[in-house]
Amino acid sequence: MPTTEPAPRIAVIGGGQLARMMAQPAVALGVPLRLLAEAEGVSAAQVIPDQLVGDYHDLATLRTVTDGCSVVTFDHEHVPTEHLRALAADGVTAHPGPEALVHAQDKVVMREAMSRLGAPQPRWAVVETAADVEAFGLPCVLKVSRGGYDGKGVWVVRTPDDATEPLAAAAAARDRGVRLLAEELVDFRRELSALVARAPSGQAAAYPVVATLQVDGVCREVIAPAPDLDPGVATGAQELALRIAGELGVTGILAVELFEEVAADGTSRVLVNELAMRPHNTGHWTQDGAVTSQFENHLRAALDLPLGSPEPRARWTVMVNILGGDDPEVGRLYDGYPHALARDPRLRVHLYGKDLRPGRKVGHVNVYGDDLDDCLERARHAAAWFRGDLGDESE
Repeated sequence: MPTTEPAPRIAVIGGGQLARMMAQPAVALGVPLRLLAEAEGVSAAQVIPDQLVGDYHDLATLRTVTDGCSVVTFDHEHVPTEHLRALAADGVTAHPGPEALVHAQDKVVMREAMSRLGAPQPRWAVVETAADVEAFGLPCVLKVSRGGYDGKGVWVVRTPDDATEPLAAAAAARDRGVRLLAEELVDFRRELSALVARAPSGQAAAYPVVATLQVDGVCREVIAPAPDLDPGVATGAQELALRIAGELGVTGILAVELFEEVAADGTSRVLVNELAMRPHNTGHWTQDGAVTSQFENHLRAALDLPLGSPEPRARWTVMVNILGGDDPEVGRLYDGYPHALARDPRLRVHLYGKDLRPGRKVGHVNVYGDDLDDCLERARHAAAWFRGDLGDESE
């Protein structure tokens, strides 16, 4: 039955661009958001007026920001699990909940869960000493179990000396529950991402599997759907992501980052690399390229509303991140609009309101159409123009 009560309010922890991009579908749905921002004027704080500045490590602050909210969700996965359990005891519902979110917070916990589920993944082990690393086998990848992102806290180790820094980093953080994870160095063809949305009722929706380009641990571009991906492998990746979401009790968006490994006979399979339980960079294409964006479906799932269609609107969508350049004299990102928008009236630009720093994600562009090469050229040109890599070129 229709209700005359105000729409339920959602608390969002974290003031980054993911929270910022939840604001637009929230406005369309008529759902108010309340933000816990880490500082004044951060990305999401520029567009969500109901806000509190505070530390998400502080339980009292979390209780204040969630007071009067129906649910709480997240811009990042770093809220302490024990705090989420305390909020649950207070009657505050988190989506995703602490029992699910811990698998995105701790890479060792995630690997243990993937082993229990029989999910394909690289060979792995927890290591504490240089001898452990050598016994695991070189080359390998070492990762801190907590706190790493965008290539931080990840090392490719080819010699025993390469393990010195990660071993020291893990030892320094051991009192905070950080462990060091060794994984085999997979010889993969490319990286893929399977993005799904799941509601508390169990309804789920799977987006097309996408191909991602990672440079120095940072996502540069996404192609949706992944070109030349065997249909059976694509379907299998979607089914795997849906199974993981169901088995772990994920609510909201789950991104399963994958390696595509190709055998000598040309057949391919996917291996689980990492999990993210929030809207994800590899799903930004959905803002303009899918019937329902990942951000809207994340909010729908948080409220247990029927999910929207994940179907693509066009044959191809390309997302390219705009990264801060090395030249501080480039100027405002806004200055890129006249050329970029005039050159490509179908271009979709999303800026995050962030200060420019080298390599920092400050926005992205989406381009869609029937010709993949054309989409790639248009998206790459626009991102390079905003970055300042094209000099004084005009067209």
